[in-house]
Order: sequence, then C-alpha cells, then structure tokens
Amino acid sequence: MTEKQKKLEFFNRKARFDYQIIESFEVGIVLLGSEIKALRAGKVNLTGSYARILGNELWWVGGEIRTEGADPTHSRKLLVHHEQLNRLAGLTKEKGLTLLPLKIYLKKGRAKMELGVGRGLKKYDKREIEKKRDQEREAAGRIKQR
Repeated sequence: MTEKQKKLEFFNRKARFDYQIIESFEVGIVLLGSEIKALRAGKVNLTGSYARILGNELWWVGGEIRTEGADPTHSRKLLVHHEQLNRLAGLTKEKGLTLLPLKIYLKKGRAKMELGVGRGLKKYDKREIEKKRDQEREAAGRIKQR
C-alpha cells in the first residue's frame, strides 16, 4: 500500500468501542463525482452511521460526506453480491446484531467500505475493556523504564 493510499482511510473508532465486531465484509459504495472529491479531501464522518437492508438492497444511513450544495447525510447505496446480501440479512435477523461501517478507503480508485456485523456492548463491558487497556499500558511503561 502506498503512502497516498494510507492517507485515504477513514475509520469509525467509536464502532469498535461501542460494539463487539463479529464479522466484517468489504462492500462498494455508490458515490457521485463530487462525493469522491470530498472523500479524497477527507470530508468524511462515519460516527453514528449504520447500514440497513431495504428490499433487496443494502444502504448506508447517517454517514456524512460533505459536498457543496448537497445533503451530506443522504443514504447511499452499498454494492454487495447477492449471496453476501442474503448472509448479512440472516445475520441481522439475529437479535441484537447491527451492520456498522468500520472503515472507508479507496482501492484502485474505487470507494470501498469495511462493513462489520456487531453486537452492542453494555457499559460494564466497556469498563472492563478500558481497565484491561490501562493495565497493559502501565505494564508496557514499566518495561520501558527498565
């Protein structure tokens, strides 16, 4: 991966904190030319967005790509194979699972999204994760001091 491509990755860090990601998929995004330009300029926000299956199509809802003169939060179609869509539909029918955008990036000039299937974490789960991270940080700090 080149240096330029690394810059064009936008992550949804909140998703990995608020949800336990069970599985992830790569999907394409249908964007306008001005939206691709905004993506390259870094005018993207994934926080609070999700994906939903409507009919036989997958849609990205609540994501923001800021362009001039257009609604930045309108729903965008996601491109998946039919078998993959059926699999996602089966996974989301299970209680408590949702589709979350984890990352948006460009791959060979095409906009792609890493979509995760996740289960929401409870507040006490998040506290445990934070406690573990703090302990690991302290241990790493002690090792460096030696």
